[in-house]
Amino acid sequence: MTTQSVLTFRTMSALDHVDLELLAALSADPRATVVALAERLGLSRNTVQARMARLEKAGVFLSYERAISSASLGFPIEAFISVIVRQADLPRIAVELARVPEVVQAHGLSGQVDLLVRVACRDTQHLFDTDARILAIEGVERTETSLVMGEVIAHRVTPLMDLARRD
Repeated sequence: MTTQSVLTFRTMSALDHVDLELLAALSADPRATVVALAERLGLSRNTVQARMARLEKAGVFLSYERAISSASLGFPIEAFISVIVRQADLPRIAVELARVPEVVQAHGLSGQVDLLVRVACRDTQHLFDTDARILAIEGVERTETSLVMGEVIAHRVTPLMDLARRD
């Protein structure tokens, strides 16, 4: 993973009505085939395939990796680690964080905290050790760890798609 790929932000021109309907159909059935989507939307297979390729190239789709429970893999402890860094070292720190297997997600933030890192660990000692490894990365100045007690609202975009379709 390169520094550039870690910090790339993708943008796309506005989605049209057909794009939004296609995304809604995919949200309702993420495993739907191109043929099934075409039938559901009343479009040709080639149209759906071309739109899917354009949407993918534009970065509309996040990871195709299945959402797998970290607890089922033996990592029941999740935490968010707020990380404060030397700004000049941020690109290299992002690359180093990507090498830590317990890091399942990281976001760059504005404000007092520079990075919000989500980790999954076996137990509290493993979390302590993971935090220590992050803190040992050159340029990391301070961390603060918050245990995840439960997910209140899962990642979702359907309400945003509904809002976009109304606009």
